[in-house]
Amino acid sequence: MISKEELNILLSGMETDRVEKTISKTDSNKFGETICSFSNDMAAKGLPGYLIVGANDDGSIAGIDIDEQIMQTLLNYRTDGRIIPPPTMIVEKFSFDEGDLAVVEVQPSQVPPVRFKGKVSIRIGPRKGVANEAEERILSEKRSTFARSFDTQPCFGSTLEDLSTDLFKLVYLPTAIDRDTLEANGRALKEQLASLKFFDLKANCPTNAGILMFGINPRFYLPGAYVQYVKFEGEDEVSDFVYEHSFEGDLTTQMKVMNDFIKAQIVKKVQHNLGEPYSYSYPSAAIQELLYNAVIHRNYQSNAPVKFYEYSNRIEIINPGGLYGDARPENFPDKNDYRNPTLAEAAKNLGFINSFNVGVKRAIASLEGNGNPAPKFIIDQITSFGVIIYK
Repeated sequence: MISKEELNILLSGMETDRVEKTISKTDSNKFGETICSFSNDMAAKGLPGYLIVGANDDGSIAGIDIDEQIMQTLLNYRTDGRIIPPPTMIVEKFSFDEGDLAVVEVQPSQVPPVRFKGKVSIRIGPRKGVANEAEERILSEKRSTFARSFDTQPCFGSTLEDLSTDLFKLVYLPTAIDRDTLEANGRALKEQLASLKFFDLKANCPTNAGILMFGINPRFYLPGAYVQYVKFEGEDEVSDFVYEHSFEGDLTTQMKVMNDFIKAQIVKKVQHNLGEPYSYSYPSAAIQELLYNAVIHRNYQSNAPVKFYEYSNRIEIINPGGLYGDARPENFPDKNDYRNPTLAEAAKNLGFINSFNVGVKRAIASLEGNGNPAPKFIIDQITSFGVIIYK
């Protein structure tokens, strides 16, 4: 975050593509559009942008009270899913004799274009607005230049014919793009896919995320892209198994299939004593969150599947790929990072996850509320991540 001296310099200057000043504490659309535009960094300066709440256009401090509520309102843009992918940002309060300021520092996104409520907000100098087709293409190509995450990289050898384009157009597109933009959309299919990170225009092929989300046969290119479910009679793998199933195919379909399976086959009503109210062996929300977490965060360069094993006394979910990026054993689950940010974005758009960075915490709370023992996380392995959920 900038220092107080650096903030004074920003206040004395004009609004630019990196600085927005406002005295409103309630204009949620303006806040979201500004944070989104700084994330997109249309001018490609590679520098953070600053939303300054409590300052007039001329840089003078308005003297409004910056309380905990406004700070939390600004922080919520990082995780609540209105901005996708979630922005990298810091919020801090600065106090002056004339009053307080809330400053949001937003870093340029590594995976543009970024959308606020389905629209790509940008700034070029003082101009603010929604990106047109050419500008979205520039953002998509900028992403291709430094695509760091595996899911945003091109899936070489694949073609548009490897995707179920109807699934993309009819099921996914309406969840990701706002209605007005969608109705006015005359773009070619490749342009639409590229704008949402499912196609690489330079390589002229789908990305790994495109193959995973809409692929007709994802395992042809990514052999480990499936979930292996096994139900055992006993408490270990040497006991007989009752049922086995592989969830494979496009994740747009399979994530819903997995959710329906959990509700129908995993979660059972139980009654410990006659006359007492029924409870559930496992809360469906917890199993869903932890299984989706495995699917989204796994290492898809591994040929191993996600293991979803049900024993007589517990469930184990193990995925290839240990903790990633800033997430480490000493800060888990308070700190999170995304190995596959585009998959997380897609899961949010489709409604499979409610918000970012809180899935594990929600699962823990759900298990506690149902009376289950605390889950055990296996987080000290380099090549895998696991969780044990007790009945």
